[in-house]
Amino acid sequence: MKIAYLILENGTVFKGQPFGYDGEAIGELVFSTGMTGYLETLSDPAYFGQIVLQTFPLIGNYGVIPQDFDSGQAHLKAYIVREWCQEPSNFRSEGNLDSFLSEHRVPGLFGIDTRALTRALRVNGVINAMISRTAELSDDQWAALRGYRITGAVAAVCASQESHARPGSVADHTGSLGQEQRSSKKIAIWDFGGAYRLAEPLISRGCKPEIIRYDSAADDIIAQNPDGIVLSGGPGDPSENIAIIQEIKKVCDHNIPIFAVGLGHQMLALARGAVTIKLPFGNRGSNQPVREFATGRVFVTTQNHGYAVDSGSLPDSSEISHENLNDRTCEGIAYKDIPAFSVQFFPTEDVFDRFVAFIN
Repeated sequence: MKIAYLILENGTVFKGQPFGYDGEAIGELVFSTGMTGYLETLSDPAYFGQIVLQTFPLIGNYGVIPQDFDSGQAHLKAYIVREWCQEPSNFRSEGNLDSFLSEHRVPGLFGIDTRALTRALRVNGVINAMISRTAELSDDQWAALRGYRITGAVAAVCASQESHARPGSVADHTGSLGQEQRSSKKIAIWDFGGAYRLAEPLISRGCKPEIIRYDSAADDIIAQNPDGIVLSGGPGDPSENIAIIQEIKKVCDHNIPIFAVGLGHQMLALARGAVTIKLPFGNRGSNQPVREFATGRVFVTTQNHGYAVDSGSLPDSSEISHENLNDRTCEGIAYKDIPAFSVQFFPTEDVFDRFVAFIN
């Protein structure tokens, strides 16, 4: 039986068994609480540079279904589960988890005490970790582990996705999806890594989305005369993207309706004068409760972020529209001085409906 080790930067060591790609990895260790959706987790660009721990014990039981991917490839550094299913059962399955991880060069670790590891993250916060074949690290390995930082995430993810388009995505079929419903409403989706999941719901509502590169200039976007602009989600520290935030500021001066999601929500807030903070362990998974202040309704949402907009830093020209019921962090913002609103979570159906009504 092969053995591998998960070594945390504070010196704690967990022992498990390797699967997937045969290799070592260093990354930022985070946990995801979803009971389903492991395919979306594995292909979510927002996990760039991270080692992902699944709190739900059994992963892989419905196999690998490319049509359910968030993007065309895996962006995480490594994957940790309690146990993985070697014989998946689903009529749509095209493979198993072990083969998927091997193909995408993602080391996996199973048989580990994921409950104890999750408790450690809940107490100590996000921490760097390394999957290693040995329990002892050299001085150079310790230096690499403790010095690891996620940088350049948006550029790295967007560049890789240009050559690994998501199967069945707008990037592949912009000319054929939703032809009968297409209207004159042109939506520019500013892609920071998570544009593909946003495009298809807009097409189904009669819009014509066009995905715009992350490094596009505001003047070039405005020149396309869009009816609305969507700022997509993505990975990394929002405050790192200084050039993008400056271009968002310029776009805000043109009175075009803006809808921002995830990382886009954070960068729009930064562009309007707010600040962002790093959360102790983030909000990741498909079961995050969010309350909408205007209606009092509570939604169970899908999220993946380690940063949040500091509620106390918002300018008077904006107000919080949603809050997380677990940690009371900002989950949505309504702007009063520009035609814009944003959410931290992946939009529910009514949020997409609101944006379409917003541009009509």
